[in-house]
Amino acid sequence: MVFSPALAATIGLEEAILLQQLDALTQHLDGNTQRGFEWFTLPRQQLLNHCGFWTSGDLHRISRNLVEKAVILIDSPPLHSSDQLVFAFNQPAEKSEQAQPTQPPRRAQTLRNNWSPSEDILQLLQLNHAIPRQFALDQLEDFILYWRERDEPSHAWENKFRTHVIGQWRRQQAPKNSANFEVNQPAQLDNNWRPNADALEILNRNGVDPEFVNEAIPEFVLYWKERGSHPKELNSRFIQHIRLQWARYTSAIKHSTEPTRIPADWTPSSDVYDILKLSHIDAHFANDLLPEFIVFWRDSNQLQTSWNSKFLQHVKYHWAKQHQLANEAASSTRGRSLSEDLSDTSWAQ
Repeated sequence: MVFSPALAATIGLEEAILLQQLDALTQHLDGNTQRGFEWFTLPRQQLLNHCGFWTSGDLHRISRNLVEKAVILIDSPPLHSSDQLVFAFNQPAEKSEQAQPTQPPRRAQTLRNNWSPSEDILQLLQLNHAIPRQFALDQLEDFILYWRERDEPSHAWENKFRTHVIGQWRRQQAPKNSANFEVNQPAQLDNNWRPNADALEILNRNGVDPEFVNEAIPEFVLYWKERGSHPKELNSRFIQHIRLQWARYTSAIKHSTEPTRIPADWTPSSDVYDILKLSHIDAHFANDLLPEFIVFWRDSNQLQTSWNSKFLQHVKYHWAKQHQLANEAASSTRGRSLSEDLSDTSWAQ
């Protein structure tokens, strides 16, 4: 069984295997275009026969993981209680196939000499199959030559190109993967670690603010470093971590419509402490920072629409800074004077 190590490192090994099996099973199926997506129906028994190493419960769990990571959409009951899986790859259906009910279907056409794939197809190949953009474009000349010589019309040249590129990619990868099925570990986790482009793309498709993602990287790295070991699927774990925190953040931190000055007796809401707990930040540490936070902002006389959000940023900044200084203290001397530390207000930015 051939699968992409890069894709497995991004979304998880089981998820990568199931995704590529779903893709293989739907290569010769006609989808049903509804709500802007192309939907496929696969009998549960066919999936079990094709993936005999999994149970119905396993298939349900892994397919739901793919939904949570915004890779596929599902429109059927759980697989352990349903006899079929109705799903769609999370990509818009081709416009040429989305004919209006009152309009006749478009005629099939032969391939033009200057035909080129859409940007959506190139991004899909990179995200779902870890196929580099340049590799896909390199297959375009052979694809056009083959179909021009056959002179056959088609309604869906994008789908044919997608199938062609995936086939070429698998043939290229098969010799390496057949000798070694082990997924390579991600790079060593250190302070310079960053999620890969596929993980960032998935989070972006989920509507997560890129600044929120960047601010969460240090605490994610710190958490796994303090545990002494990290999982192979770092990018997949990072996606889960961010999606959970973002959901809590967007539902808990509510911005008022009018900016206000911070009250002298202001205290953060309980939701703030819940978010800090998810970041593995001690509540006592946050409470110790509260007095200076209030004094600074009352002296500055500035207005803010959400003091909860401002305090959350303040605590995260000092938490990361404290651990960074602790690490640096073991290998270097103090690099700043006391006066510089006392006048540092960068945390308020």
